[in-house]
Amino acid sequence: MLGSTKEVFLENLDKTYCDDAQYRMNAKLLTRKEESMAKQPWSISPKTILGKWSIGLIIAMPILFFIGTSLTNSLYKSVPAGGTILEDIAMRPALALTMLVGMAAGISAFATGLLAIIRQKENALLVYISTVIGALLLLFLTGEFIFPH
Repeated sequence: MLGSTKEVFLENLDKTYCDDAQYRMNAKLLTRKEESMAKQPWSISPKTILGKWSIGLIIAMPILFFIGTSLTNSLYKSVPAGGTILEDIAMRPALALTMLVGMAAGISAFATGLLAIIRQKENALLVYISTVIGALLLLFLTGEFIFPH
């Protein structure tokens, strides 16, 4: 039984239709591809655009949350909270929109981080952390919608 992809490829390669030089070149290309796939090093900072976006969005999230909570104590101190999100946007627009944009940034960080990890094979620690934080925010928001209090 053949074990590796290289052995299967070399076994299935029809030697009668290509010369020896072509056969060696195909074997060398396959070996390089296997080496590049096996030697993807872990890093702290991302290399892909989606990974960088994921980190930027997850950094923006707590900043927006901080701005939103500071508006609660300063600008909207005497304004009561609305019963729904739409009422809150109508009564305290800067506060509500800042918090909603912060939540959207967290969810977007999760989505872009997941795309970077799955599609672009990103191996940066910060991308994994931002994806986990975004997933926790998404889990929290899902719980708030399923079990409102």
